[in-house]
Amino acid sequence: MRQQASTEGTGPALRPGFVDIGFVVTPGMLSTGTALPYEMWLAAGDFGRAHRRGGRRPRLHLVAAGDPRGCGRLPLTPDCTLADCPPLDLVYLPALWRNPDQVERQLPGLAPWLRQRHAAGTRLAAVSTGVSLLAASGLLDGRPATTHWYNFARFAARFPTVELKRDYFITQSGALYCAASINSLADVTVHLIEHFCDRSTAHHVERNFSHEIRRSYDDYRYLDGGAAPSPDELVVEAELWIRDNLAARASIADLARRVGVGVRTLERRFRAARGIGPRGFWQRARMQLAKELLEQTNLPVNDIAWRVGYQDAGYFTRLFRREMLVSPSDYRQTVRAKLFRPVASVNNLDKA
Repeated sequence: MRQQASTEGTGPALRPGFVDIGFVVTPGMLSTGTALPYEMWLAAGDFGRAHRRGGRRPRLHLVAAGDPRGCGRLPLTPDCTLADCPPLDLVYLPALWRNPDQVERQLPGLAPWLRQRHAAGTRLAAVSTGVSLLAASGLLDGRPATTHWYNFARFAARFPTVELKRDYFITQSGALYCAASINSLADVTVHLIEHFCDRSTAHHVERNFSHEIRRSYDDYRYLDGGAAPSPDELVVEAELWIRDNLAARASIADLARRVGVGVRTLERRFRAARGIGPRGFWQRARMQLAKELLEQTNLPVNDIAWRVGYQDAGYFTRLFRREMLVSPSDYRQTVRAKLFRPVASVNNLDKA
């Protein structure tokens, strides 16, 4: 299976202060599919408090759908129901044991509740067989989705209008997320922590909960209908030039001249399309390449700094540490302990 299929949506305006997250608990649920993202969000909150991050603090709610005594095989105590839970920024739907259709029939109020939440701008994430609960709401009609491989045939027959992506572990369509497995849900959760909190918090959680080094969530993007990553062709042109010239000693003014606009216009259009300025995008792309070189080669840190466009290795190291919360050398050591493939030598890299 490939990694992800997605159609990104802008989502609702973020409420300041807190991010409210609901974990729906149902009869017949698999508790692991709820416990993992719950613990990841707890870790995000702990990190934010310990490091005095300025982002939003997660508030977690267990939302009962049906009789809570039948929720999973671990004792769970919901703190609200579908009828009385607070406004939520994000909702998780659990994985289900065996036939999800039986659980769906026990919860006639869940589908309209999900439609109401979605209309209010809430992001909805479903995992494994629990994707059937999201599909039953009608929100996935005409949209991509994935589910546990064992559920493919049943899901396709039950929801023929949903575009089942059998080759993907993760799909995203606007504010709707589907994960085929609990491990894939961890990737989705890291992405959502970055969205609602910040990148440093997401990196911290990823390092503590992921069993291997993964590429960026955005690197695997697939857009419905083959749409361009950005509707603004000028931004796409600028991005392509940046990616092809990461090591260039060029300024934002140089980039603006190349795409034929002024610096302020470039900044405005870039932020409108990406939510980040061209300088931030340039630095993020450089850090991504640096991570790949640390993972896949034996190049010295000084050489990697030069290859990604930084003449001062000390400055590069400070930027990397600020981004990843570890030094380049420590990052490489961590990766080498987790990756089970040979790395390229300097000579082989130069011949490539």
